[in-house]
Amino acid sequence: MTLTWAQLRDLKCGELEGAADGWGKASNRADAGRDRIETQLLNGLRGTQRGEAAEAAAGRLKQLSQNLSYAYTECGLLRTTLNSMAHELRAQQRALREALDDAESLKFAVHADGSVTYPAADGGLIDGRPLPGGTASVAAAPGLLPPSGLVAPNPNAPKAQDIADRVAKAVRTAAEIDWRYARILRRLKAEEGLKVPGATWTDAAGDAAAVRDAARGYLKDGIPLDASPAERKAWWAGLTDEQREEYLAVYPDRIGNLDGVPALVRDAANRDNLQLLMGKLEARDDTKSQTQLAGLREIDRQLRAGRQPPMFLLGIGDEGNGRAIVSFGNPDTARNVSAYVPGLNTSLDEDFAKNDLKRAWDTAKGSSKYDHSSAAIVWLGYDAPQTPDGLASLSVMGNEKAEKGGNAFDGFMAGISATNETGDPHLTAIGHSYGSRTVGAATQHDGGIPGVDDIILVGSPGVGVDRAEDLGVGKEHVFVGAAENDVVTKLPSKQQSVVGAVGLFVGGPKVAYMAGDIADQGNDDLWFGKDPASRAFGARRFPVNEGPPLVGGDGLSLDAHSQYFDPKRDAVSADSIALIATGRSRQVKMEEFR
Repeated sequence: MTLTWAQLRDLKCGELEGAADGWGKASNRADAGRDRIETQLLNGLRGTQRGEAAEAAAGRLKQLSQNLSYAYTECGLLRTTLNSMAHELRAQQRALREALDDAESLKFAVHADGSVTYPAADGGLIDGRPLPGGTASVAAAPGLLPPSGLVAPNPNAPKAQDIADRVAKAVRTAAEIDWRYARILRRLKAEEGLKVPGATWTDAAGDAAAVRDAARGYLKDGIPLDASPAERKAWWAGLTDEQREEYLAVYPDRIGNLDGVPALVRDAANRDNLQLLMGKLEARDDTKSQTQLAGLREIDRQLRAGRQPPMFLLGIGDEGNGRAIVSFGNPDTARNVSAYVPGLNTSLDEDFAKNDLKRAWDTAKGSSKYDHSSAAIVWLGYDAPQTPDGLASLSVMGNEKAEKGGNAFDGFMAGISATNETGDPHLTAIGHSYGSRTVGAATQHDGGIPGVDDIILVGSPGVGVDRAEDLGVGKEHVFVGAAENDVVTKLPSKQQSVVGAVGLFVGGPKVAYMAGDIADQGNDDLWFGKDPASRAFGARRFPVNEGPPLVGGDGLSLDAHSQYFDPKRDAVSADSIALIATGRSRQVKMEEFR
């Protein structure tokens, strides 16, 4: 049916908003039910029941939680769709009413078809007789002078034409809005049945994308992407409950990854976005999507397992090599917060979800022995270098990824500082492998890494500066662990590599060795600068297990590079990290430089 300006004028946008409120209440009920299952029923079941019946009951509860999660998402999308539609239509109503008010003040008549009749006006150019009135419509083009130029145009004609054009534009735009939102609303329809299959989540991901695009002016433009974390915290605090609910329902990806938003909110947003991401990736069959999907499924499994300390999903995404930020313990309420940055070859995959998350979990468990008010984070908020050929392709280990990652890490830590409720938390940045280079890059921005008190570098190929005191926390607050058999901590410097290669070409292995030794006379240069474990660098070195040799009875092994956090494989190193992370570095036994 064709929309008329009278229908647009009389449209009750409040009724659309009332319907939106109803869907919002349904969304909130689904969210409350899901929360009760996750925080009360499942935890109570796990704590009191054992056996097959208990496992079956837990499985049914998890499925119900999934269904409620889907209902929460879809009802929230409906609410925002209706509110956004009302928002856009109300803007066209205002434009129409302004045009009608102008017509009334000029005593013009606006007809049902949108044409505008204007009265005669005084004064022709020659005879002075009144200029005739007329009617302006969208198709007309009045106001042109006759070829003779002897008759003046009626000054009311262009005013009437402007009003007619404005009325037509408001009606035309409103009709387009109605058509666009009708398409979206028709898509927001769940399949029948008691179970929400993966394909339905794939559809939900498409639904969310469509609503996000439609609600761009209504919601998205209000997200303070360019603000500081402290300003974002204030923005979130200043929203109404309904506004927060809409942002969480429609933009869980934006809110979940917005530094400065409280951890509980980010966790809720990212858990919802995790389901949408898995739904989106399940619809793809390329290797990258399937690899990331395996990582997301493992993270989802752990989130539902009820691990202690509790998990908080502070970031998730499929851009680049993937993004995932997980905290064990609430970083907003903990007195001690450590953030571990992984390095070379890390991406969002099943290995990351199992092993890198375990490193943060080990640190959280170790820290809790000294202070229960502790949280440990694994931060994959950047694209670490990928070396498909292992250490043979070190040419990719440049500085660009570290610089970009360091800037993002600064923003994240500024957010942790802004939302922490303890007043003055003890913050520790931990860089492993290339992650130590990323931490080093983060320290070189104005003010260093926001809020960080101590820095731990393990398995480091260098950090981009040659002295511990250049990392911004004082050299007595920089700690280094370097296993004897960790080849990454012994990579030759770039200069040494070039000189050695020239020597090998000119005179063979012996000349290459001598040339390389000349290039690094102190034997303390690595790929990214001075060896952090050397006397020249000046950090505090804590003892670690030497680790398995590179070549042993079982063949080639890089395990010495990956066991710093594991209390079973390197108890001294893991305990030292926990002590430093809880502000007890004075209890750490130090060893000599190498």
